[in-house]
Amino acid sequence: MRSRLSLQGLTPEELARAIPAVSLEEARRIVAQVHRDEDVATPSSGIRRAAREAAVAEGIVPSLAVVAEKRSQLDPFVKYALRTHDEHVVETVRIPLEAAGRFSVCVSSQVGCALGCAFCATGRMGLQRNLETWEIVEQVRVVRRGIAKDARGGRVHGVVFQGMGEPLANVDRVLGAIRVMTDPSALAIDARNVTVCTSGLPAGIRRLAAEAPKVRLGLSLGAALREKRRSLMPIDAAHSLADVLDAAAEHVAATGLAPMWAITLLRGVNDAVADAHALADLVHAFADRTGKRPRLTVIPYNAIAEDGDPFARTEDDVEDAFRDALRERGVFTHKRYSGGSDVAAACGQLAARA
Repeated sequence: MRSRLSLQGLTPEELARAIPAVSLEEARRIVAQVHRDEDVATPSSGIRRAAREAAVAEGIVPSLAVVAEKRSQLDPFVKYALRTHDEHVVETVRIPLEAAGRFSVCVSSQVGCALGCAFCATGRMGLQRNLETWEIVEQVRVVRRGIAKDARGGRVHGVVFQGMGEPLANVDRVLGAIRVMTDPSALAIDARNVTVCTSGLPAGIRRLAAEAPKVRLGLSLGAALREKRRSLMPIDAAHSLADVLDAAAEHVAATGLAPMWAITLLRGVNDAVADAHALADLVHAFADRTGKRPRLTVIPYNAIAEDGDPFARTEDDVEDAFRDALRERGVFTHKRYSGGSDVAAACGQLAARA
């Protein structure tokens, strides 16, 4: 006996292929019902009884239990701890945007992570399992329900794959979730407002370019100097930054989209003027090669351990000197506001401690 279909993880085309009794137009209506949180068993105009009964018989709408909803006292960030059917906990963050009533959702793609980046709390967990497509989509649905309660007229404007896990190590399900999120009958999020962030898996970057060409690519650099990057991000031993940037250049050629590069400054580790100069050289070389200048974001370090934290945040004057060194080389940066640190919702802090 085959397992039942998780309906919120399917596009109309996938639903119609999976259940022959359902036409494509009926599948669109059923998917819309699911994402309006309506009972599929309820009769609806345009869906034949046979199609509805087939969808009910072969499909379910599973859920993730909300274990905790933690609201930052520093800013309007909200972190959700969600329990899976097999008792894992994943975390999702609701991020307020500048426009009132608009939010982005930082979603997880795995329970834990195998890549072990030294400055990330999730990397300390190891990999427990990949999330299914519906489990990724459901995170957005949970946040959307919370917005409906809190912010009249508010909506999910975008999604960033920067929660727990390496998205491109679970690329099939991540691409499946993107298809659902951006489908007009489902979550109807503009693909241009979706960003997939990676520590650097070239094959996944190429698939993202081929199968989701409107989605933006984010790249975590760690450090521009090779030995420093390798000490912070073990993935560099398998996929060097040069190989990753080759794939990122192909992404630009295929999509026309400038990538977003991010570096987390760590006191005394990757925040020297020499590090800034090496980073500026990388930016210029990439721009010369592709015709697109990466959008470079500097992220303050957020503590990842209550005791014995391996790193410290770079002092303000040192960060200013780092930015000045980049600016002198013609490279301008954005400083990402990483909110919710008081509830461990900021960049690098997600570790399912709930």
